[in-house]
Amino acid sequence: MKNDYSTDPAAASAGSSPPDGERRRGAGSTRSRVVWFVVALGCALLTARFGVWQLSRAHTKLANEAMIAERGAMPALAAGELARDPATAQQQWQRHIDVTGEWDAAHTVYLMNRTMDERSGFYVMTPLRLPDGGAVVVQRGWIARDDADPMKAPPVAMPIGTVKLHGHVAPWPSHWIDIGHGAGGPVRQNIELEALAAESGLALRPETVVEDATADNAHDGLRRDWPPPTGGVSVTTNYGYAVQWFAMSIAFLGLYVWLQFIRPRRLAPADSESPLDDRVDDNASR
Repeated sequence: MKNDYSTDPAAASAGSSPPDGERRRGAGSTRSRVVWFVVALGCALLTARFGVWQLSRAHTKLANEAMIAERGAMPALAAGELARDPATAQQQWQRHIDVTGEWDAAHTVYLMNRTMDERSGFYVMTPLRLPDGGAVVVQRGWIARDDADPMKAPPVAMPIGTVKLHGHVAPWPSHWIDIGHGAGGPVRQNIELEALAAESGLALRPETVVEDATADNAHDGLRRDWPPPTGGVSVTTNYGYAVQWFAMSIAFLGLYVWLQFIRPRRLAPADSESPLDDRVDDNASR
């Protein structure tokens, strides 16, 4: 029983509003849920975007594979049919071609840091002079570098006179980050159409020819296990990555729902205790 001098806090009346502290805790809880919802939604959208990107890459590779198969079934081009402008050249990529000409060995370029079977070496690029007076750069093959002198151009067999080779039309090699080995020597990081044309004085075609492995070039010391034109990982791997990204997106949203709604409700009965129980226990102990 309380007297007028009791220091115990008075019980809140039935119609009174909750204390300021409780209002602040409730408002803070709401703000916390909003903040975590924004974080979870942002993470879910970001990972879903990565999944869509992987699907896009897979679809692009499928389209390229279909294009390569279609053009590979077409009759082989002759050297005189090689395109002279970039737009037409792009329509000839991956077409088979039989070409005849003479090697311009003096302007052979060794593209460094190219790997095959996890070993570093060079792509050998040599211009082939065509009967019509023009020229086309041929990606002849790969050769290992000398580990004792990585910048040394290895010797490559260069037949004299007219040669005939079989290959397929391809774009110029992609540009890599230059590490200080530009134009001016046989060993380079990159090869550029305009620069090589100016250096050699040749009327180069806007495409290259990738020499395929045949019985005629089987013993010239060059490997021709060319990487697939689509490059990178397989389509199946892209689909696998997409599934992982989408699963992460769902996991972020599921984790938010679990931590903010399901888990608190499960823990609520164990955490809530009536203040009357404490008073009964105190009176009993007295």
